[in-house]
Parts: sequence; C-alpha cells; structure tokens
Amino acid sequence: MATTDQEGPAPLDDADQQRFRQAVPSAMLSTPYLSTLGLVFEEYEPDRVTARLAFRDDLTNDGIVYHGGVIAAAMDSAGAAAAWSNHDFGKGTRASTVAMSVQYVGAAKSSDLLCRARVVRRGRELIFTEITATDEAGTVAAHALQTYRIV
Repeated sequence: MATTDQEGPAPLDDADQQRFRQAVPSAMLSTPYLSTLGLVFEEYEPDRVTARLAFRDDLTNDGIVYHGGVIAAAMDSAGAAAAWSNHDFGKGTRASTVAMSVQYVGAAKSSDLLCRARVVRRGRELIFTEITATDEAGTVAAHALQTYRIV
C-alpha cells in the first residue's frame, strides 16, 4: 500500500479485501489453541459461518458429553470468523472478543458439534454475532451472543 503524509494509507480494492477475507479461516485455524482443538470451517460466507468440531472423547467431561468450555471456544471462534468474513480490512486488523454470553440448553453427546454463526449488526468497531451450537441431528446444545471488536 502506498502512503503519503497527507492522505494516509491507500484504500484496499475489492480484490485485496476478498484476498484478506479468504485468508482468515486458515490463519485462525493455524493458531496454537485452535489447531489442537481441531475446528474446521465448513461454510465461510460474508456474515455467515458454520464451524464443525469433530467428536473426540478428550473434549468431553465423561467420554460422551462435550465440556462446556469446549463448546464456548468453538462458538467464540465461529462468531469471530463471521465477524472477519465481511470485514473492511482498511479499518484495521487488531481484534478480540469483547463479550460473549452463552446459554447451555442441551447436551451434544458423542456427535460432531456444529456452530452456526451470523452477524446481526456491524458497527464502526463492534460486530454483534449470534451463534448456535448443535449436534449432528440438529439438537441445540447452546446459544450465544457475542460482541467482537476489530480496530
């Protein structure tokens, strides 16, 4: 990007925006924690993401039911990916979850966990997402609201 003292960074064109957005899934999933968790993105569209966590008994409380922290981590990651999926990279690349409220309403037992996230609203810095975690049969295990910030 070219810069001048008076103009600041040149705006990114659509091709650069798309290139950066499409790099997000592999960049996220290569981080130390997520790479050990084993999360994969099955759908990564603007403002909509579906993440799958393959069942492993080491992610459970008892070899059957997922640990709540694992569910929350998968949901947080899906929400973050949704926030990045349609982000204007000219506005910044520093990010974090500001808040997330999780309601556990069921159990995902001996099944892959699917986390479907969608952006509800985009502000200047804050992105609000809604995430639902289900087992493969569609039984809801948890629902979350997330506030994500990118600057």
